[in-house]
Amino acid sequence: MQIKILHQDKHQADIQLDNVTVAEILRVYAYKAGADFAAWRREHPSKPVVLKIQSSDKNVSKVLADTVALIGKECGALISSLKK
Repeated sequence: MQIKILHQDKHQADIQLDNVTVAEILRVYAYKAGADFAAWRREHPSKPVVLKIQSSDKNVSKVLADTVALIGKECGALISSLKK
């Protein structure tokens, strides 16, 4: 999977991904992590996905870090429940 940061400042980031599923998971968990706006778009099915995340009160880098941590936490819980 390839990830490319197209634009990033304190309250906004545009991230290019080559996987729609990963973009959708990041979008959903970004809201749980405190993002004010998170959406992805794709011009054409042959083009990559661009994920846009905005946060007015938190640094977008912190929102992304919290997003990945939440995903990891839920994956760990799922794995341990499947082992039972």
